[in-house]
Amino acid sequence: MASLYANENFPLRVVEALRRLGHDVLTTREASQDNQRIADDDVLGFASDSGRAVITINRRDFIRLNRQQPNHRGIIVCTEDVDIEGQARRIHEVISTLQTLDGLLIRLNRPSL
Repeated sequence: MASLYANENFPLRVVEALRRLGHDVLTTREASQDNQRIADDDVLGFASDSGRAVITINRRDFIRLNRQQPNHRGIIVCTEDVDIEGQARRIHEVISTLQTLDGLLIRLNRPSL
């Protein structure tokens, strides 16, 4: 299963659902990195140094960072979704098919109604 780092804006309920699916997810709060206005590039660096892919709903900034800093442990950008279990399941289904997340930018959108 994947080692992930959920940045500050990523929903805790999705983190918990991903953990139930077997993923190792560290939150900014657990890493004592919350409420400090840490720059996104430092978030990406911390995650990479920790051997984790970033998971975020901050799409624009992390897509830009992927272009600027392609040597990372992975970036998963998601849209906000009220279907917590569904979002976790979609993330799980995509990353479970990959041997590595290194250098990848994965875009996950909530399904259209």
